[in-house]
Amino acid sequence: MDTIFLALKSIILGIIEGLTEFLPVSSTGHLVIFQNLIGFNGTNPKYVEMYTYVIQLGAILAVVILYWNKIKDTLLNFFPQKVGYEKSGFRFWFMIFIACIPGGIFGILLDDLADKYLFNPISIAITLFVGGILMIYAENKFRNKRVKTKELNVTVKQAITVGLFQCLAIVPGMSRSASTIIGGWVSGLSTVAAAEFSFFLAIPVMVGMSTLKIYKIGGILALSAAELISLAVGFFVSFIVALVVINKFISYLKKRPMRIFAIYRMVFAVIVLIAGAKGLF
Repeated sequence: MDTIFLALKSIILGIIEGLTEFLPVSSTGHLVIFQNLIGFNGTNPKYVEMYTYVIQLGAILAVVILYWNKIKDTLLNFFPQKVGYEKSGFRFWFMIFIACIPGGIFGILLDDLADKYLFNPISIAITLFVGGILMIYAENKFRNKRVKTKELNVTVKQAITVGLFQCLAIVPGMSRSASTIIGGWVSGLSTVAAAEFSFFLAIPVMVGMSTLKIYKIGGILALSAAELISLAVGFFVSFIVALVVINKFISYLKKRPMRIFAIYRMVFAVIVLIAGAKGLF
C-alpha cells in the first residue's frame, strides 16, 4: 500500500515537473512546495533530495526527442573540417560547455549550503517573487535590444553571459530557465534563441546534478523497491507532459511577452507565503 501511495504522489509531482521544467517559474521550487503539501517529504530525506533532481531528467529526455534532428545534425557535422568551424557541431557543443563552467563551479561549491538552508517553501516563495520582479525588469530593458543572432549560433561572450546568469538558479525558486533566458536577453539573444539554448544547456547540467545527487545517496542500489518505482513513475510522467509543454512554450514566446510568467510567480509566491503563515508548511 505504501508503494501505491508513493507512486500516486509521484504522478502528481511528475505532472508538476513536466509542466514547469522549461517555463521560467522554477520546477525545483514547485516540486519542493508540492512535496511538502502532499507529504512526499515524509519519506527518506536523502531520497527526496535526489528525487527532486533526477525526476527532471524525464523532462530533459523530452528535449532530446523533440530536438533530435538538431542534435543529430551537430553530431554528424561535429568536425570543423567537414562543414567549417562556424557550422560545426564542435562549435555548438563547445559553447554549451563554456556556458556550463560557471554553474558547475558554483554548483559544487554551494550545493550543500543551498540544500541545507534554502530548500523550504518560504525561502522559495521569496525567491519566486524577487525573480518575477527581475524578469519584468530584464524583459523591459533588454528584450527589444537584441542583436541579430542566428538561432542557437551564440558567441563565446554570449555563452559566458548565459552561464553566469545560470548560477542564479543555484538558489531554488529562481528558475534555471528564467536565469538563462535573462542572460540571453542581456547578451543580445532573441527570446526563442535564448530559450532553446537553455533547453540544450539543461542536458549536461541536469545530468551532472542528478549524478551528483545519486552519488550522495549512495547510488541507485541504495533505494528501496518503492522508491525505485516512485522515481520511474515520476520520470515517465514528467517526460510525457514535457513533450507537450515545450512546443507550446516556444510557440507562445514567438508571439507573446514573458511577463505573464513573472506575474504568475509573484501571485503564487504570495499564496505560498500566506499558506506558510497559516501553518500549512
